Amino acid sequence: MRLTELLEGIEYECLHGSLDVEVKDIVNDSRKVSEGALFFCIKGAVVDGHQYAAEVVEKGAAVLIVQEPVEVPESVTVIQVKDSRLAMAYISAAYYGHPAKKLKVIGVTGTKGKTTTTYMIKSILEAAGYKVGLIGTIQTIIGNEVIPAENTTPESSTVQQYFRKMVDEGCDFAVMEVSSQGLMLHRTAGVRFEIGVFTNLQPDHIGPAEHHSFEEYMACKSLLFRQCRLGIVNVDDPYVDGILEGHTCEVEKIGFSEQADFRATNVRMVSGPGYLGVHYTVDGKRKMEVDVDIPGKFSVYNSLTAIAVCSHFGVTDQSIQEALKKEKVKGRIELIKVSDKFTVMLDYAHNAMSLESLLTTLREYHPHRLICLFGCGGNRDKNRRYQMGEVSGRLADLSIITSDNPRFENPEDIIEDILIGIRKTDGKYVKITDRKEAMAWAIHHGEPGDIIVMAGKGHETYQEIRGVKYPMDERVLIREILEEDRKGE
Repeated sequence: MRLTELLEGIEYECLHGSLDVEVKDIVNDSRKVSEGALFFCIKGAVVDGHQYAAEVVEKGAAVLIVQEPVEVPESVTVIQVKDSRLAMAYISAAYYGHPAKKLKVIGVTGTKGKTTTTYMIKSILEAAGYKVGLIGTIQTIIGNEVIPAENTTPESSTVQQYFRKMVDEGCDFAVMEVSSQGLMLHRTAGVRFEIGVFTNLQPDHIGPAEHHSFEEYMACKSLLFRQCRLGIVNVDDPYVDGILEGHTCEVEKIGFSEQADFRATNVRMVSGPGYLGVHYTVDGKRKMEVDVDIPGKFSVYNSLTAIAVCSHFGVTDQSIQEALKKEKVKGRIELIKVSDKFTVMLDYAHNAMSLESLLTTLREYHPHRLICLFGCGGNRDKNRRYQMGEVSGRLADLSIITSDNPRFENPEDIIEDILIGIRKTDGKYVKITDRKEAMAWAIHHGEPGDIIVMAGKGHETYQEIRGVKYPMDERVLIREILEEDRKGE
């Protein structure tokens, strides 16, 4: 593709070289540069792509997009822009033929619930006969291709590449999680969302490498509602007004409030042997009964949001009901059949906020005992360990403290930090460092009516120790435990 075509609509200065260049590839990773490529010099939090200018030119890069001058031969085309990330978003869209214009793109933002909500939307639309691609925290799904995720919202060049693949696969919709980082770093710049969704907001992702303040975090989330046609928001969330500040879209509201356009009423928690779910009535712009095989109030919010979104695309009540009844999300309150006497579930809750929300929700089902098995990651803020320990000690009847991803720390040291938090409470606990042994102990000591939560890993299928990721899928471990039990009978 000609460089002049890629630069249409972008403000730039050609520092040297020719604009009459054929671009054979676009790349923002110096390791992937090939002959004739255009390379984006991105200033990241850790690495500055400008440092690799000379290296990528040696590999054959024909064009560099920069924010500041670089020292390369005069024959190389160097295009200076104000923001190379923003330029990357627009150039990538042009390079892949503006694929988002050929899709109905639905973006979901919020602190919690993004993953489950996107999967619910995808499931309902597919039940109605549409073909849907998905980009999210766990994976990207395009037709039969499943691509493991590195970021909740990938870099803009990858987003546009995925959109292109979706169009080529005949997709009608692209449903994606849109993170605050993704919005701040222009990863979805230039995409006109058909619908933007706001689930909820809580203090999170605030720190040196993320957002400087909660206000900045909220402001970044709010950007989605300046690039969508319709915004669907949780009216019950205390920060909804801040999210909608400066919005340019139409707005619909979901929630329990009388102000909601799609309102949940008659909510009832449903439980049985090895099963937890919720039933409720949708009122307002749509009237129907709904059963969701995922427990808790937040499941009502997630499913109600999905219903509101899909109501704009002629989806029948039957399609919605069937899709929500069967939808499961890996590692998000994922029920694992172990016994008819007690319930075992896996969840990704890996900080105090998400763990408190999860345990509070499960308390609503009045278990005989609520048992929480968890650990904390190494080389991370120690406060998370104290806080998670205190939350589990306060809300669980029994905490089983074990290893998570110790990384370069000693697992025993991490566990001792967790115990500092637990000991602030009256909560009972046991310490079993090996995670499989801890899981086996929990299963073998389960009592009728117990809910056993194995938290922190969720969809992850590895354990990181000393810089190496070893295979470790809790689903596989549970199968091994049960098989070992059968052989030992």
